Amino acid sequence: MDTDRLKERVAVLVPCYNEEKTIGQVVEDFRRALPKADIYVYDNNSSDETARLAAEAGAIVRLERHQGKGNVLRRMFSDVEADVYVLVDGDNTYDAASAPGMITKLLTDRLDMVVGTRLTAFDETAFPPGHEWGNKLLTGFVTLIFGREVTDMLSGYRVFSRRFVKSFPALSKGFETETELTVHALELRMPVAEVVTPYGQRPLGSESKLKTFRDGFRILKTIVDLFKEERPLIFFSLLFVLLALVAVILAVPVFITYVGTGLVPRFPTAILATGIMILAFLSLACGVILDMVTLGRRELKRLNYLSIPAPRSQEKD
Repeated sequence: MDTDRLKERVAVLVPCYNEEKTIGQVVEDFRRALPKADIYVYDNNSSDETARLAAEAGAIVRLERHQGKGNVLRRMFSDVEADVYVLVDGDNTYDAASAPGMITKLLTDRLDMVVGTRLTAFDETAFPPGHEWGNKLLTGFVTLIFGREVTDMLSGYRVFSRRFVKSFPALSKGFETETELTVHALELRMPVAEVVTPYGQRPLGSESKLKTFRDGFRILKTIVDLFKEERPLIFFSLLFVLLALVAVILAVPVFITYVGTGLVPRFPTAILATGIMILAFLSLACGVILDMVTLGRRELKRLNYLSIPAPRSQEKD
């Protein structure tokens, strides 16, 4: 793509926390790949020289005091005005040279999100132990629940249309925000694509802020919460089946005794089984009601999304 002829306003968004060893190189690389883009570095309470080095490299530096990548993303999406947004981490592991091609695909195919996937083109030492396996497991879980295949749900390298950014609620606080981004696109059935991009190792002395187990459990909790919010009928139907099964297991011995003797000697068990069955049907009723509420909420989100113009095609007139 000839970036000099690109008419759309492009903003490169870089959330940062203690990335003084890499942020200068990241800004320089994206300045070279996208010379007309505005590069924003949002410093998230860094205790090192991240902000100063980013400014010296030519970035527009802003501060977000609420800790967490999700909080930074919310602020960036609220503040920055552009037609195309490139989101990238400040750790210098993503390939800046891939950005023009990702933007071209977004505009030519009139997409709302292009994800730079890492799991087929990465340095063997780039992923800490457990990260690759955890990524595949969580990505597979989302695919199973929401019914559309994605290969790298946790990628921090993405290109968005304006209407994606301005319709995204950004409710998460931490690293689970990538999950929220993916589910937002899947739920509104947005046109999205994935592009394989190189993924490199962090420089010596630079450490990942993602903690395998702590953040993995947070991401898993976010998936479950989104499952409950976006698929309430399925979620509460599964809960109904589980509770009903427990109630039946408890009730069968009581029923057999009653048929044989006409007595109910285990009266507390009978009460417990009845109570659990009532809870089961209450769960099913909640699922039906919340499914109608979710449908209305999804329609409003869809209308808000459609109120913003789609990306302009780069095809020749």
